[in-house]
Amino acid sequence: MTILGIETSCDETSAAVIRDGKICSNVISSQYVHRKYGGVVPELASRAHQRLITQVVEEALQNGSCGIRDLDAVAATYGPGLVGALLVGLNFGKALAYGLGIPFVGVNHMEGHLYSVLLGEPAPEFPFVSLIVSGGHTLLVHVRGPFLHDVLGQTRDDAAGEAFDKVAKMLGLGYPGGPRIDALAAQGNPRAIRFPRSYLEQDTLDFSFSGIKTAVLYYVRDHGLPGDPSVLADVCASFQQSVVDVLVRKTLRAAMMTGVRDVAIAGGVSANAGLRHELGKACTAAGKRLFMPHIEFCMDNGAMIGYVGWLKRNRGIRSPLDLTAVAGLELA
Repeated sequence: MTILGIETSCDETSAAVIRDGKICSNVISSQYVHRKYGGVVPELASRAHQRLITQVVEEALQNGSCGIRDLDAVAATYGPGLVGALLVGLNFGKALAYGLGIPFVGVNHMEGHLYSVLLGEPAPEFPFVSLIVSGGHTLLVHVRGPFLHDVLGQTRDDAAGEAFDKVAKMLGLGYPGGPRIDALAAQGNPRAIRFPRSYLEQDTLDFSFSGIKTAVLYYVRDHGLPGDPSVLADVCASFQQSVVDVLVRKTLRAAMMTGVRDVAIAGGVSANAGLRHELGKACTAAGKRLFMPHIEFCMDNGAMIGYVGWLKRNRGIRSPLDLTAVAGLELA
């Protein structure tokens, strides 16, 4: 079975060919126009998707040695995300499937991240706990089997990736700020500044990152923007450590509560070197196995959407052609 996966939920235009659950190609075109605005501009994102979608799909088919008539189904993201951006990939995918007379499968973007850890080898065994951490979402999920999952906790305000980007903007590091903070944090002292850790109520696995963002804002207000590179590195390291400590503690607690052996992380922030290192250490100490997607599959990509589409088609699932974009779609 050969599936074309299409992803346009935010600012990456991506398409991939999945054949029998294996990646044949994965093409990602990132939009750099947003950098001068300090964040993604929805209208510019949707226009860029319109301009890029045809050539990205054609390149994915070519790289995957796949003719358009070789496709057995088309899968595309229908939410969550920017509604204008979603509509570009969703309508392209539905039109292509209709024209070819093949099934169309709508995919929840969060399911794409959740199962992206299964794209490589080795992969976690069911059941496992997954931390999905990105610019728009921070979730802890108990994955009992394919499409059998329970949300154990989620952010009540800012997502972790959103906090990274906002703090980077405060520090004048530009957008996207997460990778820049991660690079500077590697050069700094994570104990130089004691920023707060918000663990919320004792019995909750929910997250809150608005407080740490505000704490950095007050630090900059009181001390000014760090002019010394070593001080800037210390601020980044201390901020990052605060976020990572919360993510690691809650993830390990979820693993202990559910009794799973395997732990996974996914989403854009799962590429963060500090998070990977600290969660890896904690899992080893607790006798857990940690699984992380390849860096390419941490960011938004068509391969994860095509893979979920392949899983769904193997279960006979298809979507109606009147399926519409849902900006606030949740992980059911």
